[in-house]
Amino acid sequence: MGEKEETILRAENIKRSYTIGKTTLDVLKGVSLSVDAGETLSIMGESGSGKSTLLHVLGGLDTPKDGVVRFNGHSVYGMSSQRRARFRAENVGYVFQSFHLLPELDIVENVALPAMAQRSRGDAKARAKELLVEVGLGERVGHRPQELSGGEQQRVAIARALMNDPDIIFCDEPTGNLDSRTGEKVLNYLFQLVEARRHTLVLVTHSQDVASRCSRELFLKDGLLDNQGKMNEDIFR
Repeated sequence: MGEKEETILRAENIKRSYTIGKTTLDVLKGVSLSVDAGETLSIMGESGSGKSTLLHVLGGLDTPKDGVVRFNGHSVYGMSSQRRARFRAENVGYVFQSFHLLPELDIVENVALPAMAQRSRGDAKARAKELLVEVGLGERVGHRPQELSGGEQQRVAIARALMNDPDIIFCDEPTGNLDSRTGEKVLNYLFQLVEARRHTLVLVTHSQDVASRCSRELFLKDGLLDNQGKMNEDIFR
């Protein structure tokens, strides 16, 4: 079956396990899904269900034990490690629960960092300032991460994820460290920017309120997408 033009990401029979001492833990047991260009998809699941592991595999950060991940028809794990790193830099944006901002850099430098190898320093910083204005932080450009609130730091992380105008953005519990009011504000910025730029978004969360912001929801349980056998028509549409 050929890859549809609108399908940007396809995962087939993804398996991932970890060995701790003499114990092997099967985290993903054969997950399959597809994501269309411009779609917003949430993957729900309880803590420890494998949501983050799945996201990392889909985003080219963690090699699966078995299965295939294709981005625009190309096998992500069939690439060399160097080519995969370039793929991530050019095509993917990440937003993590813990922000992962560098404290020694100001927020403009943090946002510009993904583009430093592709643009001049001046161009990268100018673009970073534009993005910070778009997430409501135009007056904070001279500050370092530790001078900002948690919600402001996550908005910096969103701006960083958009820096290279990626085809797809992966979010791992983007409001997990925030109170509900702050999280709602962060999500508003995220979804407004994603919609305006027609980015594809894949978000993992344990919150139904967060998941419902997306156009489609899946549920990960016991290493499989719940009712996966019944969802094949939807997954491979």
